[in-house]
Amino acid sequence: MSVPVAPCVVDTNVPVTANKQGEPSPACVLACVHTLDALMKGGHLLIDDKRRIIREYTNNLRSAGQPGVGDRFLKWVLTNHANPKHCTPVPLTERPEDPRDFDEFPRDEALAGFDPSDRKFVAVSCAHPQRPPILQATDSKWWGLREELTRCGVNVHFLCPGDIAEIHERKGGE
Repeated sequence: MSVPVAPCVVDTNVPVTANKQGEPSPACVLACVHTLDALMKGGHLLIDDKRRIIREYTNNLRSAGQPGVGDRFLKWVLTNHANPKHCTPVPLTERPEDPRDFDEFPRDEALAGFDPSDRKFVAVSCAHPQRPPILQATDSKWWGLREELTRCGVNVHFLCPGDIAEIHERKGGE
């Protein structure tokens, strides 16, 4: 499967899944590992200008010890976040009523309940002129809103469609 890695936005659950956290299938872990390896070898990562995404990565991954591939990705991000060859910070405009929401996030009633902590990933993609894909592994809420996200011009690349569809079904559509 071809994986878009230049440029792209990476949801935290991709490196977490690459670390084999949770209950991902072996195929899902492998898809995340291959994607992160390709990104670190020749891709380009988009992050926000205030390090919100990097903070979320550091809260869920480790950059020291005996790292998994997801942890190695965190170390790569920490090493390269200021290197324009590998990473681009995208400015976001926080909404005054909620600093987890952004002017760049689509204003669509269907997305009104979208997880506030995930809005930064969508906002970074929408703020970039190429509207690059957001790589997503196992967050089933994204699967449930995939049609609405597409309608709003948000390009989500699901690395593990079988896993995420099963999780979405198991959680009763959540």
